[in-house]
Amino acid sequence: MTFGILGSGSWGTALAKILTDNGQHIYWWNRSEEAIQQFTNRHHNPQYLSSARFNMAKLTLSTNAEEVIKKCDTIVIAIPSAYTTDALNKLPKNTFDNKKIVSAIKGILPDENLLLNDYLKNEFGVSIQNYFAVLGPCHAEEVAAEKLSYLTFTGIDEDTTATIASHFKTDYLNTVLNKDIYGVQYAAVLKNIYAVGAGIAHGLDYGDNFLSVLIANSADEMAGFLRKAGIINAEVGYLEHNKNKQQLRANYAASVYLGDLLVTCYSLHSRNRAFGNMIGKGYTVKAAQLEMKMVAEGYNASSCMKIINEKVGAEMPIANAIYDILWQGRQPQNAFSQIESELI
Repeated sequence: MTFGILGSGSWGTALAKILTDNGQHIYWWNRSEEAIQQFTNRHHNPQYLSSARFNMAKLTLSTNAEEVIKKCDTIVIAIPSAYTTDALNKLPKNTFDNKKIVSAIKGILPDENLLLNDYLKNEFGVSIQNYFAVLGPCHAEEVAAEKLSYLTFTGIDEDTTATIASHFKTDYLNTVLNKDIYGVQYAAVLKNIYAVGAGIAHGLDYGDNFLSVLIANSADEMAGFLRKAGIINAEVGYLEHNKNKQQLRANYAASVYLGDLLVTCYSLHSRNRAFGNMIGKGYTVKAAQLEMKMVAEGYNASSCMKIINEKVGAEMPIANAIYDILWQGRQPQNAFSQIESELI
């Protein structure tokens, strides 16, 4: 396989590090010629994960996304969801013909209110058979530090999913396979919303006892949405291993569902938690975004999921309260006073 990466943020940089550590040559799109020149001179990304150094012989850097895609058969899309359509809409409609797409996006495309696979099908005719997703729990900062992490690779085509995953397995990164394309993507969207909520709780000076109850209820709320949407059978306490392919039966208690929720809510690396913490301390949304200088996916996700759930009809009092804080101007303390009465 020949890999191209679209997106040079922290997650795109982490995935590039994994592939090149495995000896893979990659083609990598960056919007900025200046950033590419700095990267070439310094052998690291000047803006993200600067501690991760690269063998430049393994990289072909370019500001031309179409050329990067032409050179590769497998395209990893790691652009923040808020900017994805802006980057891809400029491409010819046949750009992704005969290409395998690996989504590294942990959000819904807010302009379209769609998951990436549905957008690519509508705009570029990409079949679900050629679509895959890579998800956590896996913070880019820990990948850069080579701390042991796990990635879940999801796809309908099990053999191709396994082949893609094999290129990412290293001494510091284990891979798990999964077929639940919609479920894992929605779980990744929802965990960012709940992580914003965890951050708000911290900013409001709630303690660890309350936070543990909030996250436990968030996990149940997430599982309820997945079950109501008919995406997975959200079982707990049943785990089925396939030793040949690391295949796990869809189970919301597995790492890609509950594990990713936990790390995003608790970790100091979590930008969604950091964003929520500022909101809880009294920052406006705009001020928190300016302070962050990075995208907190949970912000747009809270609005997108509010719209999506109007059709699904799941009970989501926690997600709704976070939406009200971020989009309706509700005071965080008032919203959390109501959440207190909802928790079990």
